[in-house]
Amino acid sequence: MAGSVERERSKPIIALAAAGRTYRLGKVRTEALQPTTLDIARGEYIAVTGRSGSGKSTFLNLISGIDRPTTGSVIVDGHDLGGLNESRLSRMRGRTIGIVFQFFELIPTLTAVENVILAMDLVGALPVRQRRDRAMALLEQVGIGAHARKRPSRLSGGEQQRVAIARALANDPPIIVADEPSGNLDSRNSDMVAAIFADCVKAGRTVI
Repeated sequence: MAGSVERERSKPIIALAAAGRTYRLGKVRTEALQPTTLDIARGEYIAVTGRSGSGKSTFLNLISGIDRPTTGSVIVDGHDLGGLNESRLSRMRGRTIGIVFQFFELIPTLTAVENVILAMDLVGALPVRQRRDRAMALLEQVGIGAHARKRPSRLSGGEQQRVAIARALANDPPIIVADEPSGNLDSRNSDMVAAIFADCVKAGRTVI
């Protein structure tokens, strides 16, 4: 039993095998991501860098299941994303991957705490009676508990991004995928976001 547990821990949590993405518009073919082979271990902190248009966002979309490869395969936490239908893919993503977007993507009519609760409602991984307490604890963890009842329009960019990170952590996913999470933030808030992600890695999550 100990040996099987150890083997499970040593498996990459994300594995790309010649995974690429090509788009076609009429006769025009655009290679958004060249075939890429890469293993990412559990608990790694990965930064994807490159010039604009080099395929960074496409890469993140493939490993988060937002898009599918046109060549090769993407395996995330033992799931071959190419073999999942949309329903199973959505369930897997909700439980396994927390996504942080550059432009926050918060629901404007919901408060900060309601935005975090909504992520749990969509997945149903936690009993209803526990969701508000967990959402409040996550907002406290990212330093924004005092603003839990404010709507996004009353929060600064840095505060909105921290709500978005709390939402990404709502279902306790082993993987956090962030697409330019500090691109719209000043240096102070960028440092704060980086510190939160570092804490996620210390807790055993994989952050990309």
